[in-house]
Amino acid sequence: MATSNDIKNGTVLRIDGQLWAVTEFQHVKPGKGGAFVRTKMKNVVTGKIVDKTYNAGAKIETANVDRRDMQYLYRDGTDFVFMDTDTYDQLNVGEAVVGDAVNFMLESLTVTVATNDGIPLYVELPAHVVLEITQTDPGLQGDRSTGGTKPATVETGYQIQVPLFLETGTKVKVDTRDGSYLGRVND
Repeated sequence: MATSNDIKNGTVLRIDGQLWAVTEFQHVKPGKGGAFVRTKMKNVVTGKIVDKTYNAGAKIETANVDRRDMQYLYRDGTDFVFMDTDTYDQLNVGEAVVGDAVNFMLESLTVTVATNDGIPLYVELPAHVVLEITQTDPGLQGDRSTGGTKPATVETGYQIQVPLFLETGTKVKVDTRDGSYLGRVND
């Protein structure tokens, strides 16, 4: 059992059976009254952000979150199978845990999988991935005053907006946080 004095950025706390990661903290010692710790925490599973204040020395329960680099192998029904790149152990992760990351995952992609007591919490992708455009319509010239965009389907089945000059078969760099087009990749 730890105290509120042990709170640091990245510390994971167990509050009411849920895991919360500390994103910001501030130790405050006012001129009058007792010291306290002001924190901003993010729910590890849902992503909800809350502010919470602890009195100095208050008992808190920390949780051990193991973050490992794993390679995405394949999809098995509703589960996704990942392999630890160090031990070669395989881990099945449910569709709900993977979430929107499925839009950017190709086989053999290395991702970070966070677990607590062997239970997968979330999958963290690299900042960007390279994907090939599998289908897009030809861009029409002359019908715009500025650079336009068009929808394109990438090899994972996800649809992004790309500039008009890109064609089917072009490899593009895609931001995994918001699915935006970052640039063309030359082979």
